Amino acid sequence: MLLYQAALPLSTRTLNYTAGLIRAHRRSIRSRWRTIDAGQQALLTLAYLHHGHTYEALAPGFGISRATAARRVHEAIDLPAAQAPRLRSGLRKAKRSGRGFVIVDGTLIRTDRLTADRPYYQVKHRSHGMNLQAITDPDGHLLWVSGAIRGSIHDTAAARIWQIPRLLREYGLFALGDKGYQGLDHELVVTPYKGRGKPEYQKAHNRLHARLRGPGERVFAELKKWNVLGKLRCDPHRATQIARAIATLNHQERQSG
Repeated sequence: MLLYQAALPLSTRTLNYTAGLIRAHRRSIRSRWRTIDAGQQALLTLAYLHHGHTYEALAPGFGISRATAARRVHEAIDLPAAQAPRLRSGLRKAKRSGRGFVIVDGTLIRTDRLTADRPYYQVKHRSHGMNLQAITDPDGHLLWVSGAIRGSIHDTAAARIWQIPRLLREYGLFALGDKGYQGLDHELVVTPYKGRGKPEYQKAHNRLHARLRGPGERVFAELKKWNVLGKLRCDPHRATQIARAIATLNHQERQSG
């Protein structure tokens, strides 16, 4: 087998943060020995998340088996995932900022499910996957990322599942969403006008709407730079922990910048 070195375009801050979580976890469970130390486990996990390599490809470089690599990655992913912001805390933060609105967006995380797995099939993208929702502040800072649900569920239905309209009302906020959120209370989730030949006031509304939503739309593009989200090759229900871990780690990267 041939081995080679590869660069990981992440900061030392993110590596140290992940290793710190792993060391704290090992102390809490009183683990005396592991095949690889906390720093190597952190590096293994970051390589998996950012490059999207399989366990078979990663394990030899760390001198461990595929099964050990899978266990250590699963363990490490759960630690930053537990630090991801929750919906209520994100909305409280938005309310304290005084801006009055947030940005809601959804995306499909593709999976390698079989054609027979219809609940995961998203007609718009003609692909199997998991639906993720995210809320950001007007400057594009991530306030919350949802758990993963079946890709066949529309963004409007997903927003209701996560009770986004009810919580917006509770915190006295409104959200800007794309056309996929039409059908929700238009005072709580403001969407663009549809159709051709729109009057000028509707065109002006859509231009302003697009400009204000821009920072929020870029968040998923930023998260998907972590290549594991390009196409999941694991249990689709692991998408929740993976997405939340990446949200936490991406925040560390932003802080290092």
